Amino acid sequence: MSDVTPSVAQATARPVPFRGGGFRPAQPRWVGLAVFVLLIGFLEWGTRAGVVSQLTMPRPSDVALTLWDLAVSGALWVNLGPSLMRLLVGGVLGASVGIAVGVMIGLFSAVRAGLVPLVAALFPIPKIALLPLFVIWFGIDEASKYALIAFGTFTPTVVATYGAVDNVDRSLIRMGQSFGLRWSTIVLRIVLPGAMPGILSGLRVSLAIAIILLVAAEMLGAEHGIGAYILQAGSLYDLERLFAGVTILSVLGVILSALVGLVERRILAWRS
Repeated sequence: MSDVTPSVAQATARPVPFRGGGFRPAQPRWVGLAVFVLLIGFLEWGTRAGVVSQLTMPRPSDVALTLWDLAVSGALWVNLGPSLMRLLVGGVLGASVGIAVGVMIGLFSAVRAGLVPLVAALFPIPKIALLPLFVIWFGIDEASKYALIAFGTFTPTVVATYGAVDNVDRSLIRMGQSFGLRWSTIVLRIVLPGAMPGILSGLRVSLAIAIILLVAAEMLGAEHGIGAYILQAGSLYDLERLFAGVTILSVLGVILSALVGLVERRILAWRS
């Protein structure tokens, strides 16, 4: 009987799947692209079948032709170039200063006591409402646009950064102190790597806000730019051009999010 039992157990044994993935999200390929294709296909069918009025929603094929004409004529690059420069200068300035200030708030009690009330007072203010004030301060040229984008990027980055620093596991910091590590080593090897997921997550939100403020700034006193292009198309009720500009902004947001995701995979490879 004892000779038969092991063989029966081996015959009925089944491999147990690994259940310790830690809720790591899977990323099935082409699912996101399939959603976009289905949505665009539905809109194309709806506008052709009359289900969706072309007075409110143009055909995606017409929008694609408009984008192609913009690229061929060079108008796309004339408007996209200034927008990218404004987004780059304002976004980098606001995010870099915001991360630096957020880290200092998370590390130093005196800085936290002095700046957190100020950040809490500035954060809820709609940044678009400050555009006329920035024009008065910095003029109608590029400086006001850079300042508005930088300020709009700065406040959410600060909040996300010092919140991420606060959420770093304190037991790891105490362990580093018990081993006699220097303060700078603890910050560089424990605090910043532990806070980086929250910082990058906040950066995604900040860049989205930067695109919104970019459009608002370009609608006021900009000769070229995606925002100025959308404003001109809207004033002429040219839906194809209007949705072409919106599509450019959407693609720009997707590209920026993908770049942040690439940086996240490189920097946070230790989590996998």
